[in-house]
Amino acid sequence: MRVNLHIATILVVLLIHAAMYNTSVDGGKLIGDYSKLSGIIIPGFASTQLRAWSFLDCPYSPLDFNPLDLVWLDTTKLLSAVNCWLKCMLLDPYNQTDHPECKSRPDSGLSAITELDPGYITGPLSSVWKDWVKWCIEFGIEANSIIAVPYDWRLSPSMLEERDLYFHRLKLTFETALKLRGGPSIVFAHSLGNNVFRYFLEWLKLEIAPKHYNQWLDEHIHAYFAVGAPLLGAIETVKATFFGNTFGLPVSEGTARLMFNSFASSLWMMPFSKYCRTDNSYCRHFAGGFRKGHHTYQCEEQEFRLNYSGWPTNIVNIEIPSVRGFGAYPSVTELAQTNLSSMECGLPTQLSFSAREISDGTLFKAIEDYESDSKRLLYQLKKSYHDDPVLNPLTPWDRPPIKNVFCIYGIDSRTEVGYYFAPSGKPYPDNWITTDVIYELEGSLYSRSGNLVEGNPGAASGDDTVPYNSLSLCKNWLGPKVNITRAPQNISTKRI
Repeated sequence: MRVNLHIATILVVLLIHAAMYNTSVDGGKLIGDYSKLSGIIIPGFASTQLRAWSFLDCPYSPLDFNPLDLVWLDTTKLLSAVNCWLKCMLLDPYNQTDHPECKSRPDSGLSAITELDPGYITGPLSSVWKDWVKWCIEFGIEANSIIAVPYDWRLSPSMLEERDLYFHRLKLTFETALKLRGGPSIVFAHSLGNNVFRYFLEWLKLEIAPKHYNQWLDEHIHAYFAVGAPLLGAIETVKATFFGNTFGLPVSEGTARLMFNSFASSLWMMPFSKYCRTDNSYCRHFAGGFRKGHHTYQCEEQEFRLNYSGWPTNIVNIEIPSVRGFGAYPSVTELAQTNLSSMECGLPTQLSFSAREISDGTLFKAIEDYESDSKRLLYQLKKSYHDDPVLNPLTPWDRPPIKNVFCIYGIDSRTEVGYYFAPSGKPYPDNWITTDVIYELEGSLYSRSGNLVEGNPGAASGDDTVPYNSLSLCKNWLGPKVNITRAPQNISTKRI
């Protein structure tokens, strides 16, 4: 969640480097286009403060919620009134509306993304863009040239626009920055913020006449810095869906799972195949054939000829009790009609799922009888992603049509790339247990016990959160002008 200080350093250096293409030096000071550039920050998942927009009385606690009170993240209220706090965080899992008793909205400005929970103890633990902003100040960047564009990271992309007009406001932010500073902007996107920016670029195609689209980009965006971008999704999203992500907070995994799975954005970073795409909404729109809800996956031959959908291994492996006569999970009805003597006690069946089978919903259909949340997952997957009228985000990225693109990510850390799950026998949200985890590390795959595992490991490992194959997809964007820099602390930087 935190942007590393060393990455912050590199970002600022690269900002100045990018700005110097048409800049000269006079008396040790940069002049020219540098003074006209703006920096626009699109933060990542859970990296924007959320504030209450309701009055909520919390019984048995001296701390209530009032309008503008910090919700994400106020650890004091979380500890003293967790049920109240959850009401302000949870969304309806189907229509993404607020809890009847409390609503929260994203804060605005740089303060919304620099520290999530300011304080002597919690501040350093929740620092996100604070160090980066400090470096900007040290380099003499003007206050009005750094603009944060926080968003409600709980929402799906279409709901961000429907409820908050986020992409309309983002377009106005670029246009205002150009008018204010007299030059284009440099975009800094981190983690999920890259997915948000990608969606914005597609949304923009439907807002601007085709002949003016590239012109608008050239006038308003000078460079794009993709920091830790999950270009093929993130494995830990799967784990959070099955177990929750506590973010280090003092809550149980079950509580964290209930909260995480109430957000439609929980599916936005699901892993997907590098070989499967959907039809292009933009082309169909201008061809007169645009229809909402008619996206179909079209996979290249490699998807079926090669293993693992371009990933190191199968991402999800589930062990269930084996029943003769059924090729997959038996339904409750089928089990009731089956003689119990046909069950092979103690011999589980293992089902494996690739990235494609996660993103197209095959996984969630297969576990419907073991997972009460499957119906919600399939509903949101179809409504918010497969049937999105602008873009199905669970498809490979093409190089953004921006003059200067920098791809920045960490490598050579032990990173999770696969899981082995089994039903626990307990009710939701504690109905799964992890039996094993597969890691990538420096070109090899290991199990949790340290044994080598077969698969297709990459040349390096990921950044501890996102696997290398997802971070490094931007290598496919390489053109005739390429600058590759190996920076300190295992941070790989590429100019594309």
